[in-house]
Amino acid sequence: MTTASGTVLVVEDEESIADVLGIALRYHRFEVMTAGTVRDALALTERTRPDVALLDVMLPDGDGRALGRELRRSRPDLALVFLTARDAPAEIVGALGFGDDYITKPFDVDVVVARITAVLRRTRPADVLPQRPPLRYGDLELDETTYSVHRAGRTVELTPTEYALLRFLVRNGGRVVPKEQLLRHVWQYEHTPPESTVVETYISYLRRKLDTLGPPVITTRRGVGYGLA
Repeated sequence: MTTASGTVLVVEDEESIADVLGIALRYHRFEVMTAGTVRDALALTERTRPDVALLDVMLPDGDGRALGRELRRSRPDLALVFLTARDAPAEIVGALGFGDDYITKPFDVDVVVARITAVLRRTRPADVLPQRPPLRYGDLELDETTYSVHRAGRTVELTPTEYALLRFLVRNGGRVVPKEQLLRHVWQYEHTPPESTVVETYISYLRRKLDTLGPPVITTRRGVGYGLA
């Protein structure tokens, strides 16, 4: 029997789009649940446990980003990917603040499948993990078993993608990591438009959370990449 790749909750009010996404995801061995409203999505998540939620930003009874925040409160480990027809920077940044990825409409369904696969690869832990020693850099400590982060002994609440980015920087020590390498290893992107600012956006989120607990820890080498001080 073939094992499912994971369970995806698709929240999309346009039935034709939801159908296309469902067909493509099932073809790639995902289990798929669909909802057309915020209300239906919340009802589904009360009795099921998806691995990732694919959320349209504009829904008939509410904002997909508000739905994402509510889902995250009850399921901090739930991966979130947003679908939006509006690609203005403010719109995208608003979604990215707590999500793991975003996709703009119109989209290629193969790209959607690839991005969901990549999100799950970096956010979903294995079913059974051996106890592993924590990663340390300066006053940072990353617990590789619980995926928790502490700085100077204080807990830092990170999203799965923020954790994956910080982990990669810590594993590279003080070395400056090029943006392209971060996109490949953290986001699993092989081909990304040169104007993509996803790395810069997540670096700013990490700085906002880490710098309140001590001196700046992430450095920028302009035109090259990022590292740790």
